[in-house]
Amino acid sequence: MPIEGTAKQGQWQWQEPGSAWKGVGIYHVTLTVTSREPLLGALVIPENDPCKAYVERTELGRLLLECQRSIPVFHPEIQILQYSLMPDHLHSIWYVRRPMEKGIRYAVQAFWRAAKKLGRGYSFLHSRLPGGETDENSSRTMPGTAAPLIAATATPMIAATAVPSMTGTAAPTLALSSIAPADSRENPLREMLGGEAYCRLAPLFTEMPFIRPMSRRGQLQTMIRYVQLNPQRLATKRLMPGFFRVQEDIVIANRTYSGVGNAALLQAERYATVHVRRKMVDAAEHGDTQPLRDYMNGCVLAARQGTVMVSPFISTKEKAVMTVLLDEQHPFIFLADNGFRDYYKPSGVLFEAVAAGRVLILSPWAYDAGKRHISRADCVALNAMAEEIAALSGTQ
Repeated sequence: MPIEGTAKQGQWQWQEPGSAWKGVGIYHVTLTVTSREPLLGALVIPENDPCKAYVERTELGRLLLECQRSIPVFHPEIQILQYSLMPDHLHSIWYVRRPMEKGIRYAVQAFWRAAKKLGRGYSFLHSRLPGGETDENSSRTMPGTAAPLIAATATPMIAATAVPSMTGTAAPTLALSSIAPADSRENPLREMLGGEAYCRLAPLFTEMPFIRPMSRRGQLQTMIRYVQLNPQRLATKRLMPGFFRVQEDIVIANRTYSGVGNAALLQAERYATVHVRRKMVDAAEHGDTQPLRDYMNGCVLAARQGTVMVSPFISTKEKAVMTVLLDEQHPFIFLADNGFRDYYKPSGVLFEAVAAGRVLILSPWAYDAGKRHISRADCVALNAMAEEIAALSGTQ
């Protein structure tokens, strides 16, 4: 079955050229409500403690998970290792245990079609028009009756109880599960409405699912932890919105950046760069490790004395310094080679450091969804920018 919106097939970026993706592998799959409305659940933060946060599912969210649980029924090669349902998206980790005849792309498309079936069922119950609008002047009725199915002014939950009719009697309400069994080959809602009317319903999940293969050692455990902690991360963002809001037009040394994190770090007294030169690495590879060791230790010692370190942290040695800065909870400024997409949040321990106000992430460039690798020109430019920021020492 062709992808909906054939002209947009080129946007399906996750399949590498020349790869059918039919073999054994592990994939991170994300399905999003395109409007970013919290239709799948509500975030609950007991006692304002992010560590206790969880998502209370709506019926749409519950049925989406049931749909996902049916994937191994249709594709027994796939096992769902981990998932996290969020208010407006679903993160999952899929394990393909043996080679597939049609590949992971076919399975993801099938899941996407099933999710859109659920979305159209929700739209039917809530009179949602294409584009996400709600028809305030209409109500849904059971076929053959004049009783309202669900009022347009009702709360955005899918009722499974009876709705009073205009005559005072009760008519049974269609539940989402009865009109959109997403894990079934059948589609009674389409049969009831007819193909043309059915296709006019907003499918909610109009964006293709994002999928990322995992191939590096340790990546699986990192991704499992990322998925598990998603509610806590969202709770942290909501409780501390200032540090996670993308700040535009930050001007430093006549250069404009966008940033995420604690902008007050730009008022520090002392800055220094972390820039491991190639000659230090070459010398270490030939047995002279002292210059490299002294430089890296010097960066950490400066941070311990209150200097704010600045760097794009590109090389493995620079990343090692950043790891120590994070472990010892020293503030630093991180220059990123890409801008910030909508709903951006840093990952892992960097997220925790931003939440604590110890990190400012800056980028001089707009977000580029197609960017995969940092270029040498980017490296040179970012290191030059770090020097510009470091030159602010003593000028505040």
